This record gives sequence, structure tokens and C-alpha cells, in this order.
Amino acid sequence: MSPVESLYRKDGDRILAALIGLLHDFDLAEEMMQEAFVAALNLWPVHGVPANPRSWIVTTARHKAIDCIRRNIRFRDKLPELCRLIEDEVESVSFEESATMLADDRLRLIFTCCHPALPLDAQIPLTLHTLCGLSTEEIARCFLVPLPTMAQRLVRAKRKIRDARIPYRVPPDDLLAQRLDAVLTTVYLIFTEGYAATRQDLSTEAIRLGRLLVELIPGRQEPRALLSLMLLHDSRRDARTDDAGDIVLLDDQDRSKWNQAQIQEGIALLNVVLNAGAGHTRYALEAAIAALHSETPTDWRRIAGLYNLLLGVHPSPVVFLNRAIAVAMVEGPERGLQLLNELELSQYHLLPAAKAHLLRLLGREKEAATYYQQALSLVVSEPERRFLEKRLGAGRDS
Repeated sequence: MSPVESLYRKDGDRILAALIGLLHDFDLAEEMMQEAFVAALNLWPVHGVPANPRSWIVTTARHKAIDCIRRNIRFRDKLPELCRLIEDEVESVSFEESATMLADDRLRLIFTCCHPALPLDAQIPLTLHTLCGLSTEEIARCFLVPLPTMAQRLVRAKRKIRDARIPYRVPPDDLLAQRLDAVLTTVYLIFTEGYAATRQDLSTEAIRLGRLLVELIPGRQEPRALLSLMLLHDSRRDARTDDAGDIVLLDDQDRSKWNQAQIQEGIALLNVVLNAGAGHTRYALEAAIAALHSETPTDWRRIAGLYNLLLGVHPSPVVFLNRAIAVAMVEGPERGLQLLNELELSQYHLLPAAKAHLLRLLGREKEAATYYQQALSLVVSEPERRFLEKRLGAGRDS
């Protein structure tokens, strides 16, 4: 891997976050960063890698942005103001690791994207697109909406930040609470995207951001609960797939591969949350469920009870589906199927997959095969596709 490619993979998100802070324009920052990396590809092999590659990219992108603004007629009236703004702000930007948590560019970017002036349905997608590099298509799939709809949301959100000059900062304490829910949701979606797609870089980044939030807001228990949840899930990463990259279900995983240090830290964080009387919030309940899954044998009755509580504070279709599976483990597959039949999730492959699994437990192989086929028509992940194909084939052979 070349030094340019290595820098892009390692620090591309941080560089983009810094440039957005300087230029106050998402599209311009993305375009200028790409041009700076192209310049690096041409110049570094000839002149050598600079002493501070990240700073070189940001400085080059900044100069290119000023040139671009000078060439662009729509900016000419504002040119002196824009150039002064860029020059003034670059003096306050540090491209080295910050000495304090509040100086983190990526955290500032999340709070900017989650500004209350932006529509709620655009805040999280914008962060995923800008901070994590997810494509518009990937984000549309995450939110189960058409691609053009998501593309419009992103364009409008970027324009709103630019035109309203939304400040690029972590908000003061009196404004923090109103943005915290969206920020926590964003961090968790970054984690789940990395976990589902086996992109450890995204999951690791989400855990790092979770730690930043705990440091930033020590008096609030929600960030601590989210960090607990992410650590408990991530502890099973190495056991989730076999040597061929195929999915291994929780009950079949080699628990010696689980990261015990992460489990212990996650449970310790959860205990702090519970002792503070914050155990009935969304992330605390999900963390408690994840903690129960780390025990042997699995206490499905307690898990089903926690899902009942979770539905009260976060009544999402996915929570309802997970509750139905837990209830099936306690009351039998027939009861689980009754609950799943009440659910409408036309584009979510795990719903027909769950129905197929419960039908197979009831010995109704022909019906199960129909639902496995339906799940296969919706699934995107290749490991999940192989898993469903194996399940379908196993039913035909039995």
C-alpha cells in the first residue's frame, strides 16, 4: 500500500472533518480533499513523503479551495471574507492528536451534522456519509428508503449547514442535551454498520467516539450505556465467522475467542449505569440483553422481559422482531410466529429468515423454504447470503 493510500485509509475522515471546519462547505471540502490526494499521488513519489503528511494534505486542500473560490464567479463578492475566514481558522486547527477530548475534529463534525436546525431524517445519514465514507446507496439501504430520497436529504442538509453557517463545534453544556440523542444514534449506527459488514475500522471508530462522549459528558449515563453495549457486542467479533468467513450463530460460537476484557469492561460500565438508576433507557436495556447473551445458559425468559421494557422506550420493528424470537425460545415457535406475522418489514431480510427458522423448528420445511427464498431475494451481505443458502439446502436434504 502506498503512503498516500495508507494516509487516506487511516486519516481521510479526520482530514475531511478538519476541512469542513475550515471551509464551512461539505461539498467543497470533499472535492478539495480529493484534489489534494491526487496531488500527493503525483508529487510524493518524486519529492518524497513530507514530514507531516496529514498537515500537507490539509494545507494543499486549503490552497486549492482558495483558488477554486477565486475562479468561481458566484463567490467573487464574498471572496475577501471567505479567504480571511479560511486563513483565520487554519491558525486554530491542530493536525496532531489533541490533548483534550473537546478538540477532536470528528466529534465536532458529528455535533455539527446533528444540529437541531437540520431535519432529523438527515442528521444521521449526513454523519455516516461524511465521517464514515458510506455511499448514499449504503445509507439508503440502512434506513430502508429509496436511493433518490436519501440523496435529496443529503444535498439539502449540506446546503442548510453552508447557508445557515451552522457552527462547527461541540455545543455548550446548556445546548448539549437536545443533540445528544441524535449523536448517540449516529455513533451506534456507525458501530452496527461496521459490525454487520465486518468492517472493524468503523466499529473501532464508533467505540473510540463512545469513549470521547463518556469523557465529554461524565454526568450523563446514556453515553456510558452505549459504550457498554458496543463493547459487549464487539467482544464476540472473532467468533462470529469461521475461517471461510461464514456466519457462526451465537449458540455455536467458540466462546474462548470472545474478548473477556471487553466483556468485563462492558459489564462494569453497565453496573455504573444501573447503580445510577438509569437502567430503563434504550441503550442500558440493550446492553443488559447483550450481557445476558454472554452467560451460559442463556436466560431467555429474562431477555424476553427486557425486550418488553425496550419496546416501551424504543418501539421499533427490529426490537419487536427480536422480542418475538426471545418469546419463541420461552413459549415455543408457534407463539413466535404469531408475533412475527403481526410485523410489517417488507425490505428487511431478517423477518422472513426468522419465520423460516421457526417454521423449521415446527417441522414445516416446505413453508420454511419459501421464506428462505424470500430472505435471499432481499439480503445484501454475502456472508448472510451464504448462510441462508446453507439453511435452505439443509432443509431440502432433510
